[in-house]
Amino acid sequence: MYIFSFEKLEVWQNARMLILDIYKLTSKFPSNELFGITSQIKRSASSIATNIAEGTSRNTSKDKAHFLTISYSSAMETLNHLIISKDLNYVSELEYTTSREKIEKICNQINNLKKYYLSQD
Repeated sequence: MYIFSFEKLEVWQNARMLILDIYKLTSKFPSNELFGITSQIKRSASSIATNIAEGTSRNTSKDKAHFLTISYSSAMETLNHLIISKDLNYVSELEYTTSREKIEKICNQINNLKKYYLSQD
């Protein structure tokens, strides 16, 4: 089976693992939040990896960097939902801290990859 370039990126692999973590966390959220914060945090977490994958398929470095910017923004959206989830006591302090650290690492990786692409021009 062919492995696409995005699948080889550590940042994409980390973002993919974050999605799995978010799905596990939200499985414990109240059922009345199914179409609220549960849906929102799953969608934003998924968007991090999705935009990394989509961006790598673009032809220009500028386009690739643009999709990484969107991916970073989705990471911030995910963090926002995570903070609110902690405020609502849907996640524990440990779950919050662990997830936040993963998001911070992914953001640093996104920024480094974006700098790399922008240096290619």
